[in-house]
Amino acid sequence: MSILLSTDLPFPIFRRGKVRDVYDLGNRLLIVATDRISAFDCVMPEGIPDKGRILTAVAAYWFAATQDLVPNHFRGDPEWPAELGPFHEALAGRAVVVEKTSPLPVECVVRGYLAGSGWKEYQAGGAVCGVPLPPGLRLADRLPEPIFTPATKAEEGHDENIPFERMAEIVGGEQATRLRDLSLALYRRGSELAAGRGILLADTKFEFGLSSAGELILIDEALTPDSSRYWLADSWAPGRNPPSLDKQFLRDYLETLDGWDKQPPAPHLPAEVVAGVRARYLDLAARFGVTI
Repeated sequence: MSILLSTDLPFPIFRRGKVRDVYDLGNRLLIVATDRISAFDCVMPEGIPDKGRILTAVAAYWFAATQDLVPNHFRGDPEWPAELGPFHEALAGRAVVVEKTSPLPVECVVRGYLAGSGWKEYQAGGAVCGVPLPPGLRLADRLPEPIFTPATKAEEGHDENIPFERMAEIVGGEQATRLRDLSLALYRRGSELAAGRGILLADTKFEFGLSSAGELILIDEALTPDSSRYWLADSWAPGRNPPSLDKQFLRDYLETLDGWDKQPPAPHLPAEVVAGVRARYLDLAARFGVTI
Protein backbone atom coordinates (compact mmCIF):
# COMPACT_ATOMS: atom_id res chain seq x y z
CA MET A 1 0.00 0.00 0.00
CA SER A 2 1.32 3.41 -0.94
CA ILE A 3 1.72 6.13 1.69
CA LEU A 4 1.69 9.87 0.99
CA LEU A 5 3.86 11.75 3.49
CA SER A 6 4.34 15.05 1.66
CA THR A 7 3.19 16.98 -1.38
CA ASP A 8 4.79 19.48 -3.73
CA LEU A 9 2.09 21.00 -5.91
CA PRO A 10 2.38 23.97 -8.32
CA PHE A 11 0.60 26.44 -6.03
CA PRO A 12 1.73 28.78 -3.23
CA ILE A 13 1.77 27.01 0.11
CA PHE A 14 -0.74 28.44 2.59
CA ARG A 15 0.45 26.35 5.50
CA ARG A 16 1.70 22.87 6.33
CA GLY A 17 0.16 21.35 9.41
CA LYS A 18 1.00 18.15 11.20
CA VAL A 19 -1.20 16.22 8.75
CA ARG A 20 -2.52 18.57 6.06
CA ASP A 21 -0.73 20.47 3.31
CA VAL A 22 -2.78 23.56 2.41
CA TYR A 23 -2.29 25.45 -0.87
CA ASP A 24 -3.45 28.94 -1.80
CA LEU A 25 -5.77 29.11 -4.82
CA GLY A 26 -6.69 32.77 -4.40
CA ASN A 27 -10.12 32.94 -2.77
CA ARG A 28 -10.08 29.18 -2.21
CA LEU A 29 -7.78 26.70 -0.54
CA LEU A 30 -6.69 23.24 -1.63
CA ILE A 31 -6.42 21.01 1.44
CA VAL A 32 -4.52 17.74 1.05
CA ALA A 33 -4.79 15.23 3.89
CA THR A 34 -1.54 13.26 3.86
CA ASP A 35 -0.95 9.96 5.63
CA ARG A 36 1.19 11.60 8.30
CA ILE A 37 0.20 10.96 11.90
CA SER A 38 1.20 12.85 15.01
CA ALA A 39 1.09 12.06 18.70
CA PHE A 40 2.07 14.30 21.58
CA ASP A 41 2.38 17.02 18.91
CA CYS A 42 5.21 15.16 17.15
CA VAL A 43 4.89 13.81 13.62
CA MET A 44 5.84 10.15 13.36
CA PRO A 45 8.39 9.01 10.74
CA GLU A 46 5.95 6.43 9.36
CA GLY A 47 2.57 7.22 7.86
CA ILE A 48 -0.65 5.22 8.07
CA PRO A 49 -1.83 3.78 4.71
CA ASP A 50 -5.11 5.40 3.54
CA LYS A 51 -5.25 7.68 6.58
CA GLY A 52 -5.64 10.87 4.54
CA ARG A 53 -8.52 9.38 2.58
CA ILE A 54 -10.20 8.15 5.75
CA LEU A 55 -9.92 11.56 7.41
CA THR A 56 -11.24 13.36 4.34
CA ALA A 57 -14.26 11.06 4.02
CA VAL A 58 -15.10 11.12 7.74
CA ALA A 59 -14.76 14.92 7.89
CA ALA A 60 -17.05 15.28 4.86
CA TYR A 61 -19.65 13.11 6.62
CA TRP A 62 -19.57 15.32 9.70
CA PHE A 63 -19.55 18.62 7.81
CA ALA A 64 -22.75 17.47 6.09
CA ALA A 65 -24.26 16.25 9.37
CA THR A 66 -23.65 19.54 11.19
CA GLN A 67 -24.15 22.20 8.52
CA ASP A 68 -27.50 23.18 10.06
CA LEU A 69 -25.63 24.17 13.25
CA VAL A 70 -22.83 26.23 11.69
CA PRO A 71 -21.60 26.91 8.15
CA ASN A 72 -18.41 25.13 7.13
CA HIS A 73 -15.74 25.79 4.54
CA PHE A 74 -17.37 23.55 1.91
CA ARG A 75 -19.37 25.83 -0.38
CA GLY A 76 -20.77 23.67 -3.14
CA ASP A 77 -18.49 21.62 -5.38
CA PRO A 78 -16.06 24.09 -7.00
CA GLU A 79 -14.22 23.27 -10.17
CA TRP A 80 -10.73 21.95 -9.58
CA PRO A 81 -7.81 23.85 -11.11
CA ALA A 82 -6.65 22.32 -14.40
CA GLU A 83 -3.09 22.25 -13.05
CA LEU A 84 -4.10 19.42 -10.71
CA GLY A 85 -4.67 17.03 -13.62
CA PRO A 86 -1.27 15.30 -13.41
CA PHE A 87 -1.77 14.77 -9.66
CA HIS A 88 -5.27 13.34 -9.84
CA GLU A 89 -4.34 9.80 -8.85
CA ALA A 90 -2.24 10.87 -5.85
CA LEU A 91 -4.88 13.32 -4.61
CA ALA A 92 -7.99 11.21 -5.21
CA GLY A 93 -10.10 11.01 -2.07
CA ARG A 94 -7.70 13.03 0.03
CA ALA A 95 -7.90 16.57 -1.38
CA VAL A 96 -10.70 19.14 -1.20
CA VAL A 97 -11.13 22.69 -2.44
CA VAL A 98 -12.71 24.93 0.20
CA GLU A 99 -13.40 28.56 0.97
CA LYS A 100 -10.43 30.51 2.30
CA THR A 101 -10.79 31.86 5.83
CA SER A 102 -8.68 33.58 8.45
CA PRO A 103 -8.24 30.82 11.08
CA LEU A 104 -8.84 31.81 14.70
CA PRO A 105 -5.79 31.10 16.89
CA VAL A 106 -7.52 28.75 19.33
CA GLU A 107 -8.69 25.15 19.40
CA CYS A 108 -12.21 24.59 20.69
CA VAL A 109 -12.12 21.43 22.79
CA VAL A 110 -15.20 19.80 24.29
CA ARG A 111 -14.98 16.97 26.82
CA GLY A 112 -17.83 14.70 27.84
CA TYR A 113 -15.62 12.24 29.70
CA LEU A 114 -12.49 12.56 31.82
CA ALA A 115 -9.44 11.40 29.88
CA GLY A 116 -6.08 12.48 28.47
CA SER A 117 -4.69 15.82 29.58
CA GLY A 118 -8.04 16.60 31.23
CA TRP A 119 -7.61 13.63 33.56
CA LYS A 120 -4.10 14.80 34.47
CA GLU A 121 -5.32 18.33 35.21
CA TYR A 122 -8.18 17.01 37.30
CA GLN A 123 -5.85 14.83 39.35
CA ALA A 124 -3.60 17.81 40.00
CA GLY A 125 -6.24 20.33 41.00
CA GLY A 126 -9.82 19.10 40.64
CA ALA A 127 -10.48 21.22 37.55
CA VAL A 128 -9.89 21.20 33.79
CA CYS A 129 -8.93 24.49 32.09
CA GLY A 130 -10.31 26.35 35.08
CA VAL A 131 -13.63 24.44 35.05
CA PRO A 132 -14.14 22.92 38.52
CA LEU A 133 -15.40 19.34 38.58
CA PRO A 134 -16.95 17.24 41.36
CA PRO A 135 -14.52 15.38 43.63
CA GLY A 136 -14.06 11.63 43.37
CA LEU A 137 -14.24 11.27 39.59
CA ARG A 138 -12.34 8.38 38.02
CA LEU A 139 -10.47 8.00 34.76
CA ALA A 140 -12.98 7.79 31.87
CA ASP A 141 -15.88 8.93 34.05
CA ARG A 142 -18.76 10.61 32.25
CA LEU A 143 -18.91 14.27 33.25
CA PRO A 144 -22.16 15.69 34.65
CA GLU A 145 -22.31 17.95 31.57
CA PRO A 146 -19.93 18.36 28.62
CA ILE A 147 -17.38 21.09 29.30
CA PHE A 148 -15.64 23.53 26.97
CA THR A 149 -11.87 23.58 27.48
CA PRO A 150 -10.06 25.68 24.84
CA ALA A 151 -6.40 25.44 23.91
CA THR A 152 -3.84 27.45 22.02
CA LYS A 153 -2.84 26.24 18.55
CA ALA A 154 0.82 25.43 18.11
CA GLU A 155 2.30 24.86 14.66
CA GLU A 156 5.36 23.48 16.45
CA GLY A 157 5.63 22.16 19.98
CA HIS A 158 2.76 21.42 22.32
CA ASP A 159 -0.71 22.93 22.40
CA GLU A 160 -1.57 24.47 25.77
CA ASN A 161 -4.88 24.20 27.61
CA ILE A 162 -6.16 27.64 28.61
CA PRO A 163 -9.11 28.91 30.68
CA PHE A 164 -12.09 30.45 28.92
CA GLU A 165 -11.09 33.88 30.23
CA ARG A 166 -7.75 33.67 28.44
CA MET A 167 -9.50 32.65 25.23
CA ALA A 168 -11.76 35.69 25.56
CA GLU A 169 -8.67 37.88 25.76
CA ILE A 170 -7.36 36.34 22.53
CA VAL A 171 -10.50 36.43 20.35
CA GLY A 172 -12.81 38.79 22.25
CA GLY A 173 -15.54 38.00 24.75
CA GLU A 174 -18.46 37.88 22.33
CA GLN A 175 -16.60 35.67 19.87
CA ALA A 176 -15.41 33.38 22.66
CA THR A 177 -18.95 32.88 23.89
CA ARG A 178 -20.18 32.07 20.40
CA LEU A 179 -17.35 29.60 19.84
CA ARG A 180 -18.12 27.87 23.13
CA ASP A 181 -21.84 27.57 22.38
CA LEU A 182 -21.26 26.28 18.84
CA SER A 183 -18.65 23.77 20.00
CA LEU A 184 -20.96 22.36 22.67
CA ALA A 185 -23.79 22.06 20.13
CA LEU A 186 -21.49 20.27 17.68
CA TYR A 187 -20.30 17.89 20.40
CA ARG A 188 -23.87 17.02 21.36
CA ARG A 189 -24.75 16.31 17.74
CA GLY A 190 -21.66 14.12 17.38
CA SER A 191 -22.42 12.27 20.62
CA GLU A 192 -25.99 11.53 19.55
CA LEU A 193 -24.98 10.13 16.17
CA ALA A 194 -22.06 8.17 17.61
CA ALA A 195 -24.25 6.58 20.28
CA GLY A 196 -26.39 5.01 17.56
CA ARG A 197 -23.24 3.35 16.17
CA GLY A 198 -22.16 1.78 19.44
CA ILE A 199 -19.45 4.31 20.24
CA LEU A 200 -18.95 7.11 22.75
CA LEU A 201 -17.51 10.48 21.77
CA ALA A 202 -15.30 11.13 24.79
CA ASP A 203 -13.88 14.44 23.59
CA THR A 204 -13.13 16.33 20.40
CA LYS A 205 -11.73 19.59 19.11
CA PHE A 206 -12.95 22.04 16.49
CA GLU A 207 -11.31 24.85 14.58
CA PHE A 208 -13.03 27.93 13.22
CA GLY A 209 -12.16 30.72 10.83
CA LEU A 210 -13.62 33.98 9.54
CA SER A 211 -14.63 34.31 5.89
CA SER A 212 -13.80 37.38 3.84
CA ALA A 213 -17.24 38.67 4.83
CA GLY A 214 -16.54 38.10 8.53
CA GLU A 215 -18.76 35.01 8.85
CA LEU A 216 -17.75 32.41 11.44
CA ILE A 217 -17.11 29.07 9.68
CA LEU A 218 -16.15 25.56 10.84
CA ILE A 219 -12.87 24.64 9.12
CA ASP A 220 -10.04 22.09 8.99
CA GLU A 221 -11.68 18.82 10.10
CA ALA A 222 -14.57 17.77 12.30
CA LEU A 223 -15.08 14.75 14.56
CA THR A 224 -12.42 12.63 12.88
CA PRO A 225 -10.34 9.99 14.72
CA ASP A 226 -7.42 12.43 14.56
CA SER A 227 -9.30 15.19 16.36
CA SER A 228 -11.51 13.09 18.64
CA ARG A 229 -11.46 10.33 21.22
CA TYR A 230 -13.94 7.55 20.37
CA TRP A 231 -14.57 4.65 22.74
CA LEU A 232 -16.40 1.36 22.20
CA ALA A 233 -19.59 1.78 24.24
CA ASP A 234 -19.93 -1.86 25.22
CA SER A 235 -16.39 -1.88 26.66
CA TRP A 236 -16.59 1.42 28.55
CA ALA A 237 -16.20 1.38 32.32
CA PRO A 238 -14.90 4.16 34.60
CA GLY A 239 -11.49 3.59 36.11
CA ARG A 240 -9.62 2.58 32.96
CA ASN A 241 -9.14 3.71 29.37
CA PRO A 242 -11.69 1.85 27.22
CA PRO A 243 -10.74 0.39 23.82
CA SER A 244 -10.79 3.22 21.30
CA LEU A 245 -11.20 3.85 17.58
CA ASP A 246 -8.73 6.72 17.29
CA LYS A 247 -5.01 7.27 17.73
CA GLN A 248 -4.99 6.42 21.44
CA PHE A 249 -3.66 3.04 20.33
CA LEU A 250 -0.58 4.88 19.04
CA ARG A 251 -0.25 7.01 22.18
CA ASP A 252 -0.47 3.90 24.36
CA TYR A 253 2.36 2.29 22.39
CA LEU A 254 4.53 5.40 22.65
CA GLU A 255 4.00 5.54 26.42
CA THR A 256 5.68 2.13 26.71
CA LEU A 257 8.94 3.39 25.19
CA ASP A 258 11.87 4.18 27.42
CA GLY A 259 14.09 7.08 26.49
CA TRP A 260 11.72 9.14 24.34
CA ASP A 261 10.87 12.50 25.93
CA LYS A 262 7.95 13.26 23.58
CA GLN A 263 10.07 15.73 21.68
CA PRO A 264 11.21 15.49 18.04
CA PRO A 265 12.53 13.36 16.51
CA ALA A 266 9.75 10.85 17.02
CA PRO A 267 10.60 7.13 17.18
CA HIS A 268 9.98 4.75 14.30
CA LEU A 269 6.79 2.71 14.46
CA PRO A 270 6.70 -1.07 14.08
CA ALA A 271 4.49 -2.52 11.36
CA GLU A 272 1.97 -3.92 13.84
CA VAL A 273 1.36 -0.47 15.33
CA VAL A 274 0.86 1.06 11.88
CA ALA A 275 -1.59 -1.73 11.01
CA GLY A 276 -3.38 -1.35 14.34
CA VAL A 277 -3.98 2.36 13.85
CA ARG A 278 -5.23 1.82 10.29
CA ALA A 279 -7.66 -0.90 11.39
CA ARG A 280 -9.17 1.34 14.06
CA TYR A 281 -9.61 4.28 11.69
CA LEU A 282 -11.28 2.04 9.12
CA ASP A 283 -13.56 0.57 11.79
CA LEU A 284 -14.71 4.03 12.86
CA ALA A 285 -15.38 5.10 9.28
CA ALA A 286 -17.38 1.95 8.56
CA ARG A 287 -19.61 2.53 11.60
CA PHE A 288 -20.73 5.81 10.04
CA GLY A 289 -21.21 4.22 6.63
CA VAL A 290 -18.17 6.00 5.24
CA THR A 291 -16.18 4.20 2.56
CA ILE A 292 -12.88 5.16 0.95
